[in-house]
Amino acid sequence: MPGRGRADACVVMGVAGCGKTLVGSALARTLGWTYVEGDLLHPPANVQRMASGLPLTDEHRWGWLDAIGQRIALSQQHGDGVIAACSALKRAYRDRLRRYGDGLTFVYLEIDRQTAAERVARRKGHFMPASLVDSQFAALEPPGRDEMSVTLDARRAVEELVAEAAAALRSGVK
Repeated sequence: MPGRGRADACVVMGVAGCGKTLVGSALARTLGWTYVEGDLLHPPANVQRMASGLPLTDEHRWGWLDAIGQRIALSQQHGDGVIAACSALKRAYRDRLRRYGDGLTFVYLEIDRQTAAERVARRKGHFMPASLVDSQFAALEPPGRDEMSVTLDARRAVEELVAEAAAALRSGVK
C-alpha cells in the first residue's frame, strides 16, 4: 500500500531516447500503479516548438511540470502508486515535482549521447527531433546523492531495467 514506508510515487527521467515511456509504462504495469505519460501533458505550443527544432526553456517547462505534478498528487490522494515519465533534466525541475508527491523517487535512465541520438532518429511519429538531443544533454543535471533516486544504464534490456527499478521502489530508495 502507498504510504507504508516505501516509495509510491516515481518519475522515470532522462534525456530523449533513454526509454522513459517504455520503462515507465512497463514498471507501472509490473507494480500495478497508475502511469502518467508526461509527453501527453505538454501544451500544444511546447510540442510545436520542439517539432520545429527549438528546445524548451525553463519558462516553457514550468506549466508542463506542474501538470505532471498535479497528476502525481491526484494519484496519491486516491491512494494509488504512480509512475510518471518526464525528462526532469534539472534539479530545479525535480524540486518542482517534489512539491506534488510525498516520497517522490526518481529512476534516472542514464544513456550516452550517441545512443540517445540514434534512438530518437529511429522513432516514428514523435514530435522530438534528433537535433534536440544535444540540448537535452546541455540541460541535464543528473540526480545528486542527496536525492531519492536510482541510476540505471538505459542501454540494458527493458526487462532488466524494470526488474531493478521495481526492486528499488519496493525496498524504498534512500
